[in-house]
Amino acid sequence: MAKRTGILAEFFLFLKENKLYWLTPIIIVMLLLILLVTLGGGAAAPFIYTLF
Repeated sequence: MAKRTGILAEFFLFLKENKLYWLTPIIIVMLLLILLVTLGGGAAAPFIYTLF
């Protein structure tokens, strides 16, 4: 039987096999921006705005 992996493990395996290492920083920055926008709309907004 095939080993079952998660979507993140499968995605990083895809990046490794296709030698798309340059794509990793772009994805990390996008995830950080999504996190910033998500937290910026909630109760953590005053703490995030003081960073900038």
